[in-house]
Amino acid sequence: DLHSFPTRRSSDLYSYPSLKLLFKGDMKEQGRMLMMMIAGAVRGLSNPPALIPVLKDLGARHVGYGVRDHHYDTVGNALIWTLQAGLGQEFTDAVCEAWVEAYKLLAGVMQQGAREAQMPKAA
Repeated sequence: DLHSFPTRRSSDLYSYPSLKLLFKGDMKEQGRMLMMMIAGAVRGLSNPPALIPVLKDLGARHVGYGVRDHHYDTVGNALIWTLQAGLGQEFTDAVCEAWVEAYKLLAGVMQQGAREAQMPKAA
């Protein structure tokens, strides 16, 4: 059940020392927001010109939350683990590969937005 993923996995994310301080407030709500963002981004893959600026902006905002490049790997691993646990035998090698590639693309664009947000602005 996709609705149980955020609660289970977000509490695991919260236990990572490198991520613990990044998650503020209700972990169930954080997990819900994460899953909504990922679902929306995956739907947006069919329209990259519209999706790219949204992801870059999201990455720029995450700089303010203290998110660094290595955090994306941790969250990606947690997402894959969650999908595997939730889908069981339906989580085939092909499904895994598709999710890994989709997450790498989404995270990469967010990281690009984060780097651009940290660049000095021209006067």
